[in-house]
Amino acid sequence: MGGTDLAGRPGPMGGSGLLGRTGPVGRELGAGWRALPRRLAISALLLVLLSFAVFVGVDLLPGDPVTARLGATSGPERIAQVRAHLGLDRPVQARYGDWLAGLVRGDLGTSATGRPVGELLADRVGNSVLLAGLAWVLLVPCSLLLGVLAAWRRGRVVDRAISTGALLLVSVPEFAVTGGLVVLFAVTLRWLPAVSLVPAGTNPLLRPEMLVLPVLGLLLAGLAYATRVIRGAAVSAVDSPQVEFLRLSGVRGSVVLRRAVVPAVLPVAVQVWLITAVASVGGAVLVENIVGYPGIGQLLVSSVQTGDLPVVQALVLLLGAAMLLALVLADLAVVLLTPRLRTGAVR
Repeated sequence: MGGTDLAGRPGPMGGSGLLGRTGPVGRELGAGWRALPRRLAISALLLVLLSFAVFVGVDLLPGDPVTARLGATSGPERIAQVRAHLGLDRPVQARYGDWLAGLVRGDLGTSATGRPVGELLADRVGNSVLLAGLAWVLLVPCSLLLGVLAAWRRGRVVDRAISTGALLLVSVPEFAVTGGLVVLFAVTLRWLPAVSLVPAGTNPLLRPEMLVLPVLGLLLAGLAYATRVIRGAAVSAVDSPQVEFLRLSGVRGSVVLRRAVVPAVLPVAVQVWLITAVASVGGAVLVENIVGYPGIGQLLVSSVQTGDLPVVQALVLLLGAAMLLALVLADLAVVLLTPRLRTGAVR
């Protein structure tokens, strides 16, 4: 018969016990897998609607890409000639169709500077992903540790300190957190440079001191939100009858955390980690402008100021598409980590 009991010891009825039990496996796909195609179809539709909203919304912004390219001193005839050459005198729906077709082919259009938008983004996206990636790599273990620890020590000093700190940080936007770090570590203590001016063509990793403040600013903002969400999920896991039984049975706390609490928290944690990753890229837009880091944040702000609409459209769509992708991946992660959704089995 084999199997183990609730504490992981061999039992007479099969299974692997509460701590390591996988449960009966259904022959049909779980509800999570069955719902995934519909979720993908909805995401694809939202992406198309997003592209239309971005194109029309940015097109309505003040500023003329032709004037931005030629300069304000160009005559009206020359501006009209270039507008006709670029097709900007056509109706917005016709221009949207051409822009969408270009996106399908991987052509993001031409910047007011005359360079392909794809080239401009390639120079900056990597820098921003590096910032957000470093912050995310630090966020995953830190948020899991703090969230579970606060739930395990609920109501005690450790929980109050973590919860209060997270509440304070989540109430402050990224740019204010980064500004405070600059004042503390660059202006007051003078341990780090106040700006992150990485020379063009230089790998930011070769100047790690330039990355500390922006990475720390993104990390603290995301860490506060992730810790609060994970703590809420961990509290439910700690209060479950299974965990209470294991604690009353004398199972060590570290074992209960590792094999019962953390697995129960992971579906929620993975969701919040993926969403936070994309939010970090969006937050980098603000943080980069504070420290002068050459990422998509600086490019977006300068493009809005100069009326370089093709670049603005591409960047806004890129951020929106990244958020949609993160939501789909979060749904997929929940299905993979939840046996009931994955297999349709009922415990």
